[in-house]
Amino acid sequence: SEHLQKSGIPSGSQDKVSVLDSGPEMAEPQLAVDPVATSNLSVKAPEFYPPGYNQNFNQNFTDSSFEDRCDGYLTLAEYVQDFLNHLTEQPGCFETEIEQFAETLNGWVIADEALQELVELIYQQATSVPNFSYMGARLCNYLSHHLTISPQSGNFRQLLLQRCRTEYENRDEATKGDETTRRQFHAFVLFLAELYLNLEIKGTKGQVTRAEILQEGLRELLNALFSNPVDSNLICAVKLLKLTGSVLEDAWKEKGKNYMEEMIQRIENVVLDANCSRDVKHMLLKLVELRSSNWGRVHGTTPHTEATPENDPNYFMNEPTFYTPDGVPFTAADPDYQEKYQELLEREDLFPYYEENGADLSGPGELYFDEIDDEMDPEIEEAYEKFCLESEHKRKQ
Repeated sequence: SEHLQKSGIPSGSQDKVSVLDSGPEMAEPQLAVDPVATSNLSVKAPEFYPPGYNQNFNQNFTDSSFEDRCDGYLTLAEYVQDFLNHLTEQPGCFETEIEQFAETLNGWVIADEALQELVELIYQQATSVPNFSYMGARLCNYLSHHLTISPQSGNFRQLLLQRCRTEYENRDEATKGDETTRRQFHAFVLFLAELYLNLEIKGTKGQVTRAEILQEGLRELLNALFSNPVDSNLICAVKLLKLTGSVLEDAWKEKGKNYMEEMIQRIENVVLDANCSRDVKHMLLKLVELRSSNWGRVHGTTPHTEATPENDPNYFMNEPTFYTPDGVPFTAADPDYQEKYQELLEREDLFPYYEENGADLSGPGELYFDEIDDEMDPEIEEAYEKFCLESEHKRKQ
């Protein structure tokens, strides 16, 4: 320590010094390489979480059984929000954990206010967290069929649609608003599209249909977006039609409506007249092209028929290739196939101990194998002995 102080090195840096000799004849101390600086980054840093995600996520979702997860929650909002965050982080657990989640809610949501709060929490998560709109729509569909509470103010599905109607009625103002307002509105539009695709309504006769009110709502939302053709509104419209275009057009055709033709005409007018960017115009044209190909769907033009050499040009594609005695290849597609193949079968007596596929049919004691000479050729035997001697010599060395 005294020597280090005389050398001008703090005593606290002793672990950075390599001392060759402690005697007076020692030369200058040699400094070791500075240790690698450790990073202060954490896997729990806010940059690694999507917007709106609660970083105080309760680890009980991964460390304990589901029955114990609600023990530490003081409010319904805390429990539901943690489960929504859990789905955001691990969407694959939906199938295994949604049933228990619904059962827990049935024991907790027993008042109108609690049901309203549940609807609002799910709506906010689905419209504020990127990529949660699909999972939120699936969650809404499941709860609409499994929550037992049905107060006078409306059941879960009715309250959810009422909440969506609040945003829907402000569509014209939202499409003309600032960037933040439009971004929030676009998130709502895409969530409503997912609801239309995933929310199932069971009829009185047991048939399952989509919410028709959402079908009309999406049409009005598209009109609002095209009425204010700025880039962000047009991009949202393209996403909406890519997601639901085929389903909407089929539903409109069943009613005898040409609404999709009207939408395509509006898109073409926007491409010609609007001052949107070139990239957005390209997206719109690609959407028109997608619709002209029936939204990428492929339908069979003819009923299924049994493949035959007459109607299928690839009928013989997987047939094996044989060779005549002259080395000329032929397959089942050859007109003289039967004659040539029969000739090939007649030559099988040249190989009495093998099947057609080469499998060995001979047994022990057969003449063919008894005649085989097991002794080595003298030259090969001499080479083998030399090899063994050299190997033994190398091993002893």
